[in-house]
Amino acid sequence: MSAPDAVPNPPKNPFLVIFTLGALSTISPFAIDMYLPAFGQIAKEYGTTTAHVGLSLSTYFAGMALGPLFYGPLLDRFGRKPPLLFGLGLFVATSLGCIVSPNIETLIWLRLFQALGGCVASVAAMALVRDLFPPKDTAKIISLIILTIGVSPLLAPTIGGVVAATLGWHWVFAFLAAIVALILTLAMVLLPAGKPADTSVSLAPWPIIKTFAGIYRNRTFVTYLFAGGFSFCTLFIYVSGSPVIFMDIFHLKPETYGLIFALLSVGFIGSSQVNVFVNRYFPSKQILRVALTVQCVIAVLFVIGAWLNVFNVYGTVAMIFLLLSCIGFIGPNSSATALSSLTRDIGSGSALMSFTQIGLATIVSAVVSNLHATTMTPIVAVMAVCALIGLGILMFGQPKSATATTDAAS
Repeated sequence: MSAPDAVPNPPKNPFLVIFTLGALSTISPFAIDMYLPAFGQIAKEYGTTTAHVGLSLSTYFAGMALGPLFYGPLLDRFGRKPPLLFGLGLFVATSLGCIVSPNIETLIWLRLFQALGGCVASVAAMALVRDLFPPKDTAKIISLIILTIGVSPLLAPTIGGVVAATLGWHWVFAFLAAIVALILTLAMVLLPAGKPADTSVSLAPWPIIKTFAGIYRNRTFVTYLFAGGFSFCTLFIYVSGSPVIFMDIFHLKPETYGLIFALLSVGFIGSSQVNVFVNRYFPSKQILRVALTVQCVIAVLFVIGAWLNVFNVYGTVAMIFLLLSCIGFIGPNSSATALSSLTRDIGSGSALMSFTQIGLATIVSAVVSNLHATTMTPIVAVMAVCALIGLGILMFGQPKSATATTDAAS
């Protein structure tokens, strides 16, 4: 059953609200992308390997996956802003801790707690989208938020590389702390409260588990969540595998890698903005089905080409660009349709969405890391498998009786 189209208190200045929600959603992408060019520098200072430094990326992914399970009930119980402000404060504190980490082990653990703080931003942002805007506009609003998220892959690796080269890698975390402190201020001043605190929401473990289980029994929610989630995995595979592809296999310099990273993000950002226009004429479900199908075709062709070794660096960039462009359509529409199927426990639903998507992405990125790939083929093959699973879930998971309802909600 869909929620009604009207919202009790729509924002008075939608532009500033959407901008702030987008800024919140950039926190973890910045925390991931900005320090990638500094891996070598960090490894040298601590006398370890780049692969060992990569564990700090894995622990961040783990924190992103686990944190939403705690924040979801808190966002429903206390309202959106108190847990949000606490999490952002934790992120700032742990970022400062990373600057003075005495060894790589401490840095790895601090990155876990940094993620546990930062992950609340995207969970709260999705819940506030559902609170402040009608369901029919959700996919459009998420697409506009992605435009702000796009600042991360465009700027973060380049800024991180410049900062690390001129000031040292410690300053990358100083910049992260400053950026999030600014976003925290914007959230305090510009964001409406959203759905009020609900004292009926229990924080005891068993009621929380029952709430999550109830949401997982919503077949429409689960179908679109996992269909989009497996597609989203391809983005994380790209993030974790791109240093291997471009710097180890094609032997590009870190600066060139940063530029390519920024270029490829244009596909993801651009397609998400085209999605705003397409959503005016086609329902989210239909857009999602077409985009997942196209992504599968591209991924299979990419695997075949990689196996036959026909792609040079330019062909590889082109294929990844097309894959990421598909995600720009898949992400907003799968998330919007999943959330539109919920009439209550929106915070917990948003948390489950983050947990599931990031959890899946963490697992597959760990698989890619453990492949120790010396060619592109294994990395691209995992991308293709994830895309095919996502399409399969969409095609076979949604009951026909719910089709009309979900299309109307979209």
